[in-house]
Amino acid sequence: MKPKELRELIKSGKFARSTAGVCPGYVQTNLIVLEKEYADDFEEFCRLNQKAVPLLEVVRDGHKSSLLANGADLLDELPMYNIIKDGQVVEQRKDIRDIYKKNLVFFLIGCSFTFENSLLEAGIKLRHIENCQNVSMYDTNIELTPYGVFKGNMVVSMRPVKKDQVALAYKVTSCYPKMHGEPIHKGDFKAIGIKDINSPEYGERVEIKDDEVPLFWPCGVTPQSVLKEIKIPFAITHTPGHMFVTDKKDSEYYTEDIVR
Repeated sequence: MKPKELRELIKSGKFARSTAGVCPGYVQTNLIVLEKEYADDFEEFCRLNQKAVPLLEVVRDGHKSSLLANGADLLDELPMYNIIKDGQVVEQRKDIRDIYKKNLVFFLIGCSFTFENSLLEAGIKLRHIENCQNVSMYDTNIELTPYGVFKGNMVVSMRPVKKDQVALAYKVTSCYPKMHGEPIHKGDFKAIGIKDINSPEYGERVEIKDDEVPLFWPCGVTPQSVLKEIKIPFAITHTPGHMFVTDKKDSEYYTEDIVR
């Protein structure tokens, strides 16, 4: 399925699940929608925390993408949205058309789902895709660089990788710096403040087998954790795992010359 076909299914209400493994080879992004008074500070916050919050497109006038999927409507072409008030998710809905206001600014942020196809092509199995699950995501104690009102800790996504493929996973994902790049941590989850690996704050629990190492990547759900921390009066985000699938190919964000 092509991204435009998927977005048409989403718009018609026929697709409302996680986009993990969907439209392989195409870039997926996170969504953050803020009132204009917060937009400049948030954009600088993204710049200061590029590994966790890699900004790909900002839509300041209107609600349609022009860079990532020309003409795609950000009001109803994601499978599920979170409505946030005073930092708390108060509602989940399939479109936000009736609550759109002209003072809203849309931020599209790189997503680790983008590099998953390259991991699969390299022979690295991804259990959450095999099991038709959402990826596991966790709050951590990894501090972000604050700016203005925006502050907090990083959220990470976890994928179990066989011990003899860990170096390969680092190499493959380092080629996607705009999609969080290589893992931020591996192994001991308690070292980054995760209390229970079997109870992710977002997504679903994914089994880790004895011959595997959990790898942790910065996650685009990070801004949602930040919004909760600072108790912002109003915001809209994607529901974790329910991404905006763009018309851009993964290869357009592949940067081989930074491989370590």
